[in-house]
Amino acid sequence: MGLIAEFKKFALRGNVVDLAVGIVIGAAFKDIVTALVDKIIMPVIGAITGGINFGDRAFKLPVPGLDAADQPEIGYGALLQASINFLIIAFALFLVIKAINKVEEQFADPGQPDPAPPPEDIKLLREIRDALVKNEG
Repeated sequence: MGLIAEFKKFALRGNVVDLAVGIVIGAAFKDIVTALVDKIIMPVIGAITGGINFGDRAFKLPVPGLDAADQPEIGYGALLQASINFLIIAFALFLVIKAINKVEEQFADPGQPDPAPPPEDIKLLREIRDALVKNEG
């Protein structure tokens, strides 16, 4: 099998296409969640905590000989904001998967019904067969 044919077989596999669609939708969903966190949730949290913008929060490391503006910073606010983004995305995915599972349960095939019991004549013939086998053995 040639390299091109093997790549075509790999690239057009159903799982790869599903994964690609998921990544594109995930990237678009990330923008929505980032806007939600940046423009709605973080300002509310900032208002509750006295106007603090957590995205800009940082801790300056004191380095002797450097001006205050040149000192390195540990940006814990960005980590906090990314953590909130993660929690929102995880919760939204949980709700989507829960809804999908509920829909699948509604449309799931209940399975094959239990077969009807055999008629009386079939039961009688089976009893005769079993008795003949028992007498021969």
